[in-house]
Amino acid sequence: MKPPKKVKNSERRAREYLTPAEVDKLIASAKQLGRHGLRDSTMILIAYRHELRVSELISLRWSQIDLKQGLLHVIRKKNGIPASHPLFGPEIRALRQLKRDYPETDYVFMTERKAPITADTFRKIIARAGEKAELGLATYPHMLRHSTGFKLANDGRDTRSIQHYLGHKNIQHTVGSVNQFF
Repeated sequence: MKPPKKVKNSERRAREYLTPAEVDKLIASAKQLGRHGLRDSTMILIAYRHELRVSELISLRWSQIDLKQGLLHVIRKKNGIPASHPLFGPEIRALRQLKRDYPETDYVFMTERKAPITADTFRKIIARAGEKAELGLATYPHMLRHSTGFKLANDGRDTRSIQHYLGHKNIQHTVGSVNQFF
């Protein structure tokens, strides 16, 4: 007996990305939820702006961030290509505030008990923020990565520059991601 066929994502969801306005709503909603609004909204902002996978986000250390130079040194997982990304005003301000709130930590995103945030916790943060934002679709962490790819492609960025920003070694992965948006 054969196992049932896997349902395609396109059959499960209307789309796998958020528009920039929806991402803004998601960030604003996360900021209002619970005691850790700044941390949670900053996680979403950084994951979105820098196309981070969950594993890259939760393993992010302060040693990878240069607030004076405005740089984030991205260490890619899944055999990706590391890169340095510029940080902009809202990101720098949020990260500086987090550093003040959690001054003696190696990891950027911590729990109250001084442990790094887990992937499961971040999934729950995204899901709760998505419900509060009333976006009309289920939200999940990798959706932020797709959302940035969608924005870059929609802004007319060429596939090679999107490949570099995503950290893909193989451009076919980038082409597959970009093609799903159009």
